[in-house]
Amino acid sequence: MRRKSVWILVSSFSLALVGCGSGEDLATTTSSIPSTTTSTQVQSTTTSTVLDSTTTTAAASTTTSSTGLRGDPIAFGPAAGDILAVVGVAHDDVLNLRSSPGANQDIVAGIPPLFSDLTAQGATRQLAASMWIEVDFSGLEGWVNLRFIAYLGATDDITAQIVSTLGETPVADSMLELGLIVAESIIAEAPGASIVMSGAPTTGDLGEVIYDIVGFGDDSVRGTRIHVFGEPVGGGFALKSVEASPFCSRGVTQDGDCL
Repeated sequence: MRRKSVWILVSSFSLALVGCGSGEDLATTTSSIPSTTTSTQVQSTTTSTVLDSTTTTAAASTTTSSTGLRGDPIAFGPAAGDILAVVGVAHDDVLNLRSSPGANQDIVAGIPPLFSDLTAQGATRQLAASMWIEVDFSGLEGWVNLRFIAYLGATDDITAQIVSTLGETPVADSMLELGLIVAESIIAEAPGASIVMSGAPTTGDLGEVIYDIVGFGDDSVRGTRIHVFGEPVGGGFALKSVEASPFCSRGVTQDGDCL
């Protein structure tokens, strides 16, 4: 795994990662997960969010540099060449790649929610309520909201940790529900964190589902992606394994740990 230079995010940005608010730039109005869960920390399908609003960057849109780009350039941010992943975007949505910083700028492309090979171009700009970075997406250059981008750390098997936390091997009627049981056991230790289903459930010899958990409030680890595998039992699924990859704010070590 490649490691580039360390960069620092101000604490106010870490707090802005949780919930919905200004600076969001997804393509559609979507929910994080279905409303079958009873957790108060997980968004239901009835919760409407305003995504990609032309009003969210209105305060900063009047500030335009000599380059024609909105916002102010800042020294913080990924270095040119750093490899980044999309995080916290629902499986049926995309992250907008824009021609210029701001949610009211032209859309260049839509980036899939599990894409993990964005190349930073070394430019970060601060708008009134969001930060934007310039990236290369499969040969297309543009700007993305930093809220939905992170360094992806090494993948670890956390099955034993989950079973220990729950006190048993969980069983559920569906992979969606099994994944939520695992995700909710993690956010129980991270008040304020939220869950997004970034990879829809699939079934076969094993069931699979992917959830992003974002908003840890840590200046090093912003969240984690969990890949939950279930073994068919009766009419449902029993947990077989859980793989977790941290979302790192400042970069990763040679071993894939967050800096």
